[in-house]
Amino acid sequence: MLRRTLMAASRSTGVRKAVETVPASRRVVARFIAGTRTEDALHAARHLMAEGFAVSLDRLGENTRDRAGAEAARTACTDLLRALARTGLAARTEISVKLSALGQLLPRDGQRTALDNARAVCEAARAAGTTVTLDMEDHTTTDSTLAVARALREDFPDLGVVLQSALLRTEGDCRDLAGPGSRVRLCKGAYDEPASVAHRTRREIDLAYVRCLGILMAGRGYPMVATHDPRLIRITKALARGHGRAPGTYEHQMLYGIRPEEQLRLAAAGETVRIYLPYGDDWYGYFMRRLAERPANLVFFLRALATRG
Repeated sequence: MLRRTLMAASRSTGVRKAVETVPASRRVVARFIAGTRTEDALHAARHLMAEGFAVSLDRLGENTRDRAGAEAARTACTDLLRALARTGLAARTEISVKLSALGQLLPRDGQRTALDNARAVCEAARAAGTTVTLDMEDHTTTDSTLAVARALREDFPDLGVVLQSALLRTEGDCRDLAGPGSRVRLCKGAYDEPASVAHRTRREIDLAYVRCLGILMAGRGYPMVATHDPRLIRITKALARGHGRAPGTYEHQMLYGIRPEEQLRLAAAGETVRIYLPYGDDWYGYFMRRLAERPANLVFFLRALATRG
């Protein structure tokens, strides 16, 4: 119930306005988001790399409803990639992109617009010497996102794509995407999906995660294991060992500001750990999903509000 309430709040303009105007919100948001400017993101990425991490940068923004906004998102991504190349950070820093920011939801030719804009981003990534991963959003965009990914992979086979174990379809998608060189980020899913398309309990989602991860580990691609769950991290190691995978043939991915001690422990143990590092002004939707995922994050937020001033 709490998770559904927070997910509903993430779509409420009234709640958004209230949260964004509370000064304490900014202090809490700084725990999960690198800052608002590209320079903030580059500074945080450089610090993380010095600690032994790889990075996936995400300029926050989604659900663009006009072509001008989609073009602005494309330009922001290509500018970011040029900055990564200029600063020498591209080798261990990829970018994550939401297709809805690139025009996927436009009422006319949205998928084509997103594909064209994503292609421009992939070309800029190749020129910079790095890669792109397509984020997955709610279930209504899954078919479109995977269609764009298939089209892009004809020219950019190193394109990454995200799959969510919460969705009933994902085991089949994992089988389709477990081929040679395929980069797949497997996460649980941060959206409140209906029972007709998704598992609804934590146990069901976790069991599906293990099944999907087994498919990816048995395949010939590059699994990107996006979870903070200690039990799933232990299972990841067991599955990797069982399928003869050494560190470097898969990676752990964790969110900026969540379980940093575990991130350091895994990196110190020789695992490849990539930190998902968001930045930008449009932080509200991302922030509310983080609160919905873990009650401890909500407690942290409420405590900060209670002590504001």
